[in-house]
Amino acid sequence: MADDDLCYRTLTEVAELVRTREISPVELTRASLDRIGRVDGRLHGYLSVLSERALERAAACEREITDGVHRGPLHGVPVAVKDLCDLRGSSTTCASKVLPEEPAAEDATVVARLEAAGAVILGKLNMTEFAYAGYHPELPAPVNAWGENRFPGLSSSGSGAATAAGLCYASLGTDTGGSIRFPAAANGVVGIKPTYGRVSRAGVFPLSHTLDHVGPLARSVADAAVVLSAIAGHDGRDPTSLAVPLPDLVAAAGGDLAGVRVGIDESYCTAGVDTEVAAAVAAVGTTLADLGASLREVTLPPLEQLFGPWFAICGVDALVAHGDSFPARSDRYGPLMREFLESALAVPATEYAGALVACDWLRRAFETVFTDIDVLLCPALASPPAKVGDRSSDVEHVMGSAFFSVPYNLTGSPTVTFPCGFSGEGVPLAAQLVGRPLDEQGLCRVAGAYEAATEWHTRHPRLV
Repeated sequence: MADDDLCYRTLTEVAELVRTREISPVELTRASLDRIGRVDGRLHGYLSVLSERALERAAACEREITDGVHRGPLHGVPVAVKDLCDLRGSSTTCASKVLPEEPAAEDATVVARLEAAGAVILGKLNMTEFAYAGYHPELPAPVNAWGENRFPGLSSSGSGAATAAGLCYASLGTDTGGSIRFPAAANGVVGIKPTYGRVSRAGVFPLSHTLDHVGPLARSVADAAVVLSAIAGHDGRDPTSLAVPLPDLVAAAGGDLAGVRVGIDESYCTAGVDTEVAAAVAAVGTTLADLGASLREVTLPPLEQLFGPWFAICGVDALVAHGDSFPARSDRYGPLMREFLESALAVPATEYAGALVACDWLRRAFETVFTDIDVLLCPALASPPAKVGDRSSDVEHVMGSAFFSVPYNLTGSPTVTFPCGFSGEGVPLAAQLVGRPLDEQGLCRVAGAYEAATEWHTRHPRLV
């Protein structure tokens, strides 16, 4: 098969080819590296490509499989990680000019777990500076796989672009205010933001200790479920990680929807939302109903006042994370990150404490909403990926979409984002499902069933 066709296969498809020895991990890794070499010069999805390391790892996987050892669906499959995840022997830059260029002494827990599952890590993916909202002016910004003049998704934009363009079979992103969901939506792939604490953040440079989540981006729900299953679980290095068993997410993806209650707040899904997005999300509801789910009208709590608490928490937490470098090396930060940290210096303790109280209120309010539903359906972005000009910051393009992202960082709720159509201009549209804490299984069930009944996830950008 042609290398490009191979690179666009789903993770679960190539995993079976590896398991049955129809293709070797080395062949698969070489195909991915070749495509990166041909395509990533225009997408800038990667900050560093670790070709030699990846091929050595692939060869080791190949020897294991030849010897009859098979670690599961990630064994020998090329993936990539956002460049705020420590990878032993490789520097972690966070797409900045602040951190010392020293190789990490230890893997992040998520990296160690990927490799324990047999994954081949191709490299470190591009991102906004320190996972906030702007790109460092001295570094190239990632490009949306569906068009170089389109919004690519902010913080984990390299993960979204590389996954959509067939430059890896899955990737890791982080989400503090939407940065798994935005790039998944903008690039037409699947992204899971797991429950807060479901995945360890040890060895992942923080933006906000209170709000950060680590999760997968992939080209199908089952693929994302495979990766999440590998990285989830309690970790003694992260005191916020939860010692709660993870159900079988892969088996759940695409199950029967009989009895599933899907909540929809019509005003939430339409007010300030582009008409094409609103229609596509409504069509998702219709499809889910056709598959056996029941649709229920719900009313969400007021969300307008949540942005102040989010900025207070994120800003103060970021000051703590940057204590060694800010303000001591403030001149090395890009302008938007520097301004963000400077503004956080003015946040009083009472505002920070009040923001934490707002989180508690919001969690209780959503517990009430979920009394009568199993999942909540809403947009992931309020509009199709917009045309962008100055690439130093894309933050203005998502302010209207923050209503669909920020609340679920404040509550720590799990979400799944998935493609549900295309705009008249040919760019992806996406929907989001929100679940109860720890119910990633329910989200995979519903999103997988929708995916099995549609074909949006099978479309790929045309790249020369």
